[in-house]
Amino acid sequence: MDTEKIGFIGLGNMGHPMAKNLEKAGFPLYVFNRTIEKTEDFNEKSIVCNTVSDVVKNSDVIFTMLTNDEAVKAVYEEILTQNVTGKLFVDMSTISPEATSGISSAVKIKEAGFIDAPVAGSTKPAAEGTLIIMVGGEEKDLQRAKPYLEKLGKTIKHLGENGKGIAAKLSVNYFISTIYQGLAETILFSDKLGIERKDMLEIINESASGSGATKVKTPLLIEDSYPAAFALDLMLKDILLAKNAGADFPLSKTLIETYQAAHDAGWGKDDVIGIIQFLSKNSQVKS
Repeated sequence: MDTEKIGFIGLGNMGHPMAKNLEKAGFPLYVFNRTIEKTEDFNEKSIVCNTVSDVVKNSDVIFTMLTNDEAVKAVYEEILTQNVTGKLFVDMSTISPEATSGISSAVKIKEAGFIDAPVAGSTKPAAEGTLIIMVGGEEKDLQRAKPYLEKLGKTIKHLGENGKGIAAKLSVNYFISTIYQGLAETILFSDKLGIERKDMLEIINESASGSGATKVKTPLLIEDSYPAAFALDLMLKDILLAKNAGADFPLSKTLIETYQAAHDAGWGKDDVIGIIQFLSKNSQVKS
């Protein structure tokens, strides 16, 4: 296992720091990203590949971290044109359970291993290697991937067969989407009542209502600036995936309506807590 070569396909906001952690750990690393600029700082210690096929040909364990169903399906269609017998694929993307099921079946037909291993956390824990990794797949495949996953996350939770990792991820993000809309509405309410944001957020974070989710967004709310650690558009995508997977509840309808409207109004590229900008312009709370 020490001599296995690692591939990483997809160097977006999350994928880049994750691949960097594998590189820092000293694993032989082959990387590919469609936008070549994101591979520039891998040139010294790792091999930058020109195609997905080059990564797969040269690697034993291949990580994929892509944006949506369409991107993941397209990459695996290319991957599965090759001989992949004996290789292990670790998809860390957040996609639909249906897409995961189809891809895992197709990979196994080609006599390769597959685990779905989406993560909880944003760019900071990705850089720190403190993500929470939710795994669906066979135990033997998890054990093979574990030395590498341990460089990416602080917790690795095996939840059952393929698709269970994605199921847990969609559940987590559904919950977080409710937290962030609720937090944004609460801050706007306290703003209207004349409470300083810094004071209100300190109360929230020091009380039972606080959490890691509220604490990590506190600086953005105080500064009223929302550079994306996890973009609002990605949360909208995940809420819609959860809805399609069966999260058909009163809150899901409200969440989809609000996040979709915020996207339509132009805030989709901002951080997810930037939902406060849309809510502020559409608030019914009276001062």
